[in-house]
Amino acid sequence: MKLPRRTFLHLAAGAAALPAVSRVARAQAYPARPVRWIVPYPPGGAADPIARLIGPFLSERLGKPVVIENKPGAGANIGTEFVVRSPPDGHTLLFITTANMINATFYRDLSFDFMRDITPVAGLVRLPLVLEVNPSVPVKTVAELIAYAKANPGKVNFASAGVGTSLHLAAELFNMMTGTKMIHVPYRGSAPALTDLLAGQVQVLFDNLFTSLEHIKAGKLRALGVATAARVQQLPDLPTVADAVPGYEASSVFGVGVPTGTPREITELLNRELDAALADPRIRRRLLELTAIPIPSLAAEFRAEMVATTEKWGRVIRVANIKAE
Repeated sequence: MKLPRRTFLHLAAGAAALPAVSRVARAQAYPARPVRWIVPYPPGGAADPIARLIGPFLSERLGKPVVIENKPGAGANIGTEFVVRSPPDGHTLLFITTANMINATFYRDLSFDFMRDITPVAGLVRLPLVLEVNPSVPVKTVAELIAYAKANPGKVNFASAGVGTSLHLAAELFNMMTGTKMIHVPYRGSAPALTDLLAGQVQVLFDNLFTSLEHIKAGKLRALGVATAARVQQLPDLPTVADAVPGYEASSVFGVGVPTGTPREITELLNRELDAALADPRIRRRLLELTAIPIPSLAAEFRAEMVATTEKWGRVIRVANIKAE
């Protein structure tokens, strides 16, 4: 049967509109149940309070509970793999950290490919690292630390939260860029590393500013420089490490991802709501208290950050020949 031209054009236009209509319908139907936001670390770490700050905002905006679940283990790989293996429907989110980008090189037998299997939804915040020493160390600036370490090769040690962690790699990058040979003393987490730095058992630590800030203000630790590219509001008189070591930068970057294959309309909806969360005055005030700096939330920009960070720390791991224990 031959259709009239007008009827044919009408049906063709309707068929072409179907994909757009189905995308809108999917977005309107989402979420159909509570959303699980997987934090691949134990409670109490730097990621946990940020997720628990933003989670209630997302719950209200999405109309369904956003449940924060801690799934620690294997340097964030257990929680990450759980998300990778989850249905790509937007109901399971991953709290992305710099560890994910480090692990892409550090662990050589992962059952997943982070950059392939996780799609970034939005960037959240950057946590500054601070280069600090026990007050017994006779240095007050980054330049003085470099000179002291070179004058005492093999005698200056630095603590970290463990082999292959961001705190470890920040110090290894410092060694590489300055020609120093500080000795690595790994701990099982940042808390014991900080405890021994305070006790003078170790001399140097690159730590998250949030966990060291009060000790710095109390004079129990001496901050030499902040490792971000720019100075931070909490310690405005503290220079950057880059002032003494041009080009140096080390920080912890946090964001949100979903299993690859999640419909675009759902990732775009989540991006808008996360962007709204970062713009909320109450949340911004609390992030400032946590020393967290909001970063551009666009998915494309965050993916570019992930790629650059993966390449940067991968190079440090290869040059320093760092291997998983």
